[in-house]
Amino acid sequence: MRGVWTTDRVRAAEQRAFTRVPESRLMRAAAFAVAGEVAALLAERTGGVAGRRVALLVGAGNNGGDALWAGAFLRRRGVAVTAVLLAPERAHAEGLAALRRAGGRVGTELVEADVVVDGIVGLSARGPLRPDAAALVERVSAPIVAVDLPSGADPDTGAIEGPAVHAEVTVTFGGRKPVHVVGPGAIASGWVRVVDIGLGAELGEPDAVLLDRAEVARAWPVPGPTDDKYSQGVTGVAAGSATYPGAAVLASGAAVLATSGLVRYAGTAAEVVRTRWPESVATGSVTDAGRVQSWVVGPGLGTGKAGRGVVAEVLGAGVPVCVDADAITLLAADPALWDARDPDTPVVLTPHDREFARIAGEVGSDRIGATRQAARTLGAVVLLKGNSTVVAAPDGRVLVNQARSAWPATAGSGDVLSGLIGALLASGMDPWLAAGCAAHVHELAAEIAADGAPAPASHIVDAIPAAIRSVRAS
Repeated sequence: MRGVWTTDRVRAAEQRAFTRVPESRLMRAAAFAVAGEVAALLAERTGGVAGRRVALLVGAGNNGGDALWAGAFLRRRGVAVTAVLLAPERAHAEGLAALRRAGGRVGTELVEADVVVDGIVGLSARGPLRPDAAALVERVSAPIVAVDLPSGADPDTGAIEGPAVHAEVTVTFGGRKPVHVVGPGAIASGWVRVVDIGLGAELGEPDAVLLDRAEVARAWPVPGPTDDKYSQGVTGVAAGSATYPGAAVLASGAAVLATSGLVRYAGTAAEVVRTRWPESVATGSVTDAGRVQSWVVGPGLGTGKAGRGVVAEVLGAGVPVCVDADAITLLAADPALWDARDPDTPVVLTPHDREFARIAGEVGSDRIGATRQAARTLGAVVLLKGNSTVVAAPDGRVLVNQARSAWPATAGSGDVLSGLIGALLASGMDPWLAAGCAAHVHELAAEIAADGAPAPASHIVDAIPAAIRSVRAS
């Protein structure tokens, strides 16, 4: 798993590293990495490095120092470098001297450039770009390489509340920060390259993690020689209604295709589910469904008295439950429903922002913090949907699944995700990991289904086997 650390943790690690290695040496190592990324982008976009033009947007402090040192390294490769100082009196003295010795220019106006380096603000900054910096960035037409983070994005939440840099590439040091993985800042960061400058031993356990595809592949259940449909997990699906039968079909289909176990559907859409998924065992009610190892409840269920009774029955069944959509709304409206749950029974809640607000309060700008707090308060795994999906466990563990596209943002897509989670819960997987793995495969299935054009949720279901094959081939 790749780690994510808050800025406080990173700064503390830097201070510990400075006791072993001079700060100036670490700065030069960081700047050398930035220069290398700029050179790679120049070669990719223009076919060469020597003779190309780079502009540095330089703020005060160490972030500007990184940019200036990067400019000095680029000069040694024959690049024409001009630094625009936003705070000349507070520019990093050693970095500025190095740039001038290497033959770099210092100006006050943005010059035409093939690549621009964003060294305006660092991890200590908060809030949008100031007017002078915003005006400068507004005039940039070349691709931008950001030093540590795109200036104007909050480093610990990824929030952008005004003018900000939108980078092609961000070069960060030691490890990813929240800005690189959640909120608008994750998009503004572009492609993120993490450079080890010697902080690894000082960082400690991460505040959040990103699942690698290989880790999803190792965790995903596949049948062994002694398995049968029961040993691989039986998933119960309590979803759909006369108004929304499609939700039942989508959630059941996702569970059918996720593993090689058995799916039992219980609800008013039994005939529709049976027709579309003859592999499933479809009955009219939860009480008639038979034994299961997990339940999915909520998609298209309705929020009336009948839906409330289904949620109470499922929560009291003593098996892990994935709670989505209408079931979340019912729990928010009637917290007494939680009393039906055995406190030791794992629950995974999968709200989008509006559902989250109903059950745990407004998300706000700190998506990781809000999801972690909700998981602790509710005693459940919480999966907060979004372009970057955040999954938090009651014990404080957090993982983030970054989407490479917005293709999953379509009606019924959440029903598919719930079915995937339910199947993984039935297999016995840790609920936190199950939610993360399901989010990863769900996003990949949406990408495969879309193939460059919008695709409905039913196509996402059909693409699940291809997504699992892709993951396992990694």
